[in-house]
Amino acid sequence: MTPTTFPPRTDYTSFKSTIHRKLIQNLNLERLAEMNREAALLELTRIIENLMDTDGMPITLLERERLAREVLDEVFGLGPLEPLMRDPTVSDILVNTAKHVYVERRGLLEKTDVHFRDNAHLRQIIDRIVSAVGRRVDESSPMVDARLADGSRVNAIIPPLALDGPCLSIRRFANVKLSGAELVTNNSLTLQMLDLLKACVKARLNIVISGGTGAGKTTLLNLLSSYISDRERIITIEDAAELQLQQEHVVRLETRPANIEGKGAILQRQLLINSLRMRPDRIVVGEVRGEEALDMLQAMNTGHDGSLTTIHANTPRDALSRLETMVAMAGLNLPDKAIRRQIASAVDVVLQVSRMSDGTRKVIYLSEITGMEGETVSVQDIFQFHKRGIGPKGEVLGEFIPVGIRPKFADRLEVAGLKLSPDMFSRQRGSKD
Repeated sequence: MTPTTFPPRTDYTSFKSTIHRKLIQNLNLERLAEMNREAALLELTRIIENLMDTDGMPITLLERERLAREVLDEVFGLGPLEPLMRDPTVSDILVNTAKHVYVERRGLLEKTDVHFRDNAHLRQIIDRIVSAVGRRVDESSPMVDARLADGSRVNAIIPPLALDGPCLSIRRFANVKLSGAELVTNNSLTLQMLDLLKACVKARLNIVISGGTGAGKTTLLNLLSSYISDRERIITIEDAAELQLQQEHVVRLETRPANIEGKGAILQRQLLINSLRMRPDRIVVGEVRGEEALDMLQAMNTGHDGSLTTIHANTPRDALSRLETMVAMAGLNLPDKAIRRQIASAVDVVLQVSRMSDGTRKVIYLSEITGMEGETVSVQDIFQFHKRGIGPKGEVLGEFIPVGIRPKFADRLEVAGLKLSPDMFSRQRGSKD
């Protein structure tokens, strides 16, 4: 029997575009939007089969199902990015124009074979994302921060600022938060460090988490916030909402960009000032990056202890220097020594997190602020990660080492009824990688 031969297949991308256009003409989008994904997929498959029969184009059953899923992603989702969004191993999606899409898996970047038809196609997806949260991106406002329904953070920048075409960055957040035990298993910190941090949160110490982009600051902030009592009123303040607090009594506040006329912007500082009138027990600032640092320090010093925030910096001392600079941005012309006294009085603990060369994240410093020495804020390390080198498979080798000093805040923990192991800070303790 002579095998059936088919005419040459047109390019799949252009073929999908043709089917997409015909589907739009034949679909009742309002009715389709009311269906769940499975029902919509069946409806799309049926319409595609009818179109195939009408046009006489050969296509296998698997190809029809694939085409239906991809068109469904085009109509309602993020198009070519949907498979990456469904991949639990992907933590970041980085789109450098339509033809270059990278992802981060386990802390390492890799290029994918995913691409868009053209830059106009990528712009459609960007517009769909930002319009869903009431924001916009165009030539007059070519940069935008937004978030997806699952809490993932999105940044987009388009021409004329992006010279080669639109660029899109998606910082994904897992639906299941990492627990303290998992961070210990992943060697991000030791059990002793975790117990100490849990006690610090319960004793209402003010904690600043410092680190670079992608170092795991928000992951650690989410973990620490889980130790806050359900009986406390928590107010979160963020540029783009991404914290995933599990407590019931949480008020979430988010900044607002200016409208098309350049008016109506609401900044973090305004939200922070307003939050003080909302009777908070704790204030959690997603990231302090400007003049709101002054109001955050004042809140920590005026009865809102136990507050948490993150900051971009390379070391605990750099974090304090950045805080000082940001307070100066408030324009009150405060003396340097007065600012440093505020910082020394407000901040109790600084955690330095880092993404290592092998993609792992670690708490490399757990430091306390002990007060002022002359005109300098005094910082004392409690735990350190001592890096010894690189293993045969590229893994970072090292151990977490207590410096052997009992922190000054240990007395506050005991007063709060939190007993620590007497040898927790002994130098012989440590966990090797």
